Amino acid sequence: MPIEQLIPKLIADFQAGILPQSIQFIITVSPIVLCFLLGWIFWPLWVRYIRAKNFLSMKYAVLEIALPKDTFKSPLAMEVFLQALHNTSDGSTYSQFWKGETRPWYSLEVVSIEGRVKFFIWTEDRRKAGVINALYSQFPGIEVHEADDYSRSVHFDPETMKIWAAEFAFTKDDPYPIKTYVDYGLDKDPKEEFKVDPMLPMLEFLGNIGPNQQVWIQILIRAHKKEQPKPGHWFKKTDAWQDKAKKLVNEILIRDAKSKVSGEINPETGFAKLPTISKGEQVIVEALERSVTKLAFDAGIRGLYIGKKESFNTILGVGGILGSFKHFNTEHLNGFKPNGDRWHPQLGDPWKDYKDIRRNRYSADALAMYKRRSYFYAPHEGTPLVLNTEELATIYHFPGSVAATPTLQRIPSKKAEAPSNLPL
Repeated sequence: MPIEQLIPKLIADFQAGILPQSIQFIITVSPIVLCFLLGWIFWPLWVRYIRAKNFLSMKYAVLEIALPKDTFKSPLAMEVFLQALHNTSDGSTYSQFWKGETRPWYSLEVVSIEGRVKFFIWTEDRRKAGVINALYSQFPGIEVHEADDYSRSVHFDPETMKIWAAEFAFTKDDPYPIKTYVDYGLDKDPKEEFKVDPMLPMLEFLGNIGPNQQVWIQILIRAHKKEQPKPGHWFKKTDAWQDKAKKLVNEILIRDAKSKVSGEINPETGFAKLPTISKGEQVIVEALERSVTKLAFDAGIRGLYIGKKESFNTILGVGGILGSFKHFNTEHLNGFKPNGDRWHPQLGDPWKDYKDIRRNRYSADALAMYKRRSYFYAPHEGTPLVLNTEELATIYHFPGSVAATPTLQRIPSKKAEAPSNLPL
């Protein structure tokens, strides 16, 4: 059949048979496709709604911790306390998607209100007793009582006050640990006069905050769990944090192992070069291997500096917050830096913000998110850092008497227990 006759015939056959069948098939499957499409669109909205409803129905507590005059506990005690908060359960499927249950999270906070330095822990009211018991088990000399939420008393007024806020990110990949209390020798529990506590600069800075100024430092934590889909498996999960740490270690070791078979000859001995690891690489490998053996938390760290316009001191407040985290940084491992994509750090140049419009919006948003302790779930979902218990105990622990900050709240005298043979 000539081509000029074949093409019209094919078109006629398509219109007479294939096209109607295709239309009929599309009409038949369209309800199913529409259901999947609507589910894909509205399911995240439902999850967000049911979680918000659950969050609004819950009660929360702010626990204030008053320290004794003499504290001789090393940060290891705080590490043991944090292990008690490690709960990876998200609840049953029914609880998650019908009641809005989520993995529990906590907020570890150090604040300075006009120079008065205080420690707080924010938690759900139903988990309050567990937190208090865990604290007393490791720090029997402290006093813990429920306090009013100090953040609720601050309301942003751009006409009379200024706020600077930032969230912190890592300088390197998550698996690289920061400089911890073990590196400072505090795990050996030295005498007070020989302690080098990395939190002391932060406490001294907080103690120097003057009238009409406040500094809030917040560390939000949630138990870290395996959430990355495992390659080649439908339902199994893997821990991307641990996997990346193992990969980094293997890269160092395998690279050195290759030099063993490369045929390189040591000119001094005449023998083949053996694989070697530099002292710096050895420190990295040991730190990575030690890090992944401990329980880990997802964490979000933010700092706020709040003050009246006439009292706002950028060098003292902003510089002090940033400087407080430098003592945990190392060049060969990890450290903290302000997240340039979050709030005020991205306003470094004056022409980036016309009439402080963005600055004021960021200030209001940061204050609202701090009050809500929102980081892992809507309305504010940040990118969590992964910190193990050793790292968290380094950046948040109760200092000993080596901390001479006069405005750090302490109990005047240690309370003694009542004798067991008192008359009835």
